[in-house]
Formats: sequence, structure tokens, C-alpha cells
Amino acid sequence: MYANVKINNPDNIPEAIVVKAIEMMEKEENRTVKEISIRRTDNPDEYGITPIFIPVKFQRVRRITGYLVGDLDRFNGAKRAEVKDRVKHSF
Repeated sequence: MYANVKINNPDNIPEAIVVKAIEMMEKEENRTVKEISIRRTDNPDEYGITPIFIPVKFQRVRRITGYLVGDLDRFNGAKRAEVKDRVKHSF
């Protein structure tokens, strides 16, 4: 079912538990698991789970004249020129 997920399972925890762990992580984070490490803990009813998720595309959001925008598609030519003429600061 999760052929594309790299599974680190040194304690040979049953596959059904690993699959449930992956499903739980994906549901909670609303992202896709790329790799998961699962191990036993001192408590027999708990497992240690370390997921690595597939990166999510990030869109830059800027505050321009009071508006939060990701791109300038909805700005008219004058507003675009104003943004272009601004001094860009770098750190």
C-alpha cells in the first residue's frame, strides 16, 4: 500500500501497525509521508514514530500597501510600478 514510503522498522513491528502510523501522520499533518522510523518504547502500548514528509510548495506572501499578496497578478500597472521601484533590503 505504501510502496513509495521508506520504512525504518528495526524492531520488526507488524505491518498493520506501521500502516496505521503512516495513515495517522498523513491525516494529522495533511501531508504525504516520504519516510518513517518506528520503534518500540519502554511502554508496550506506545511506539516512537518519526515521520519525514514530502516537502510542500511554498508561496511567498508579502504585505504591500496593506494587502497580503502572493503575486502581483491582481495589481494594476501603477501598483506594479510602485512595487518595482521600491528599495529592496537584504540581511
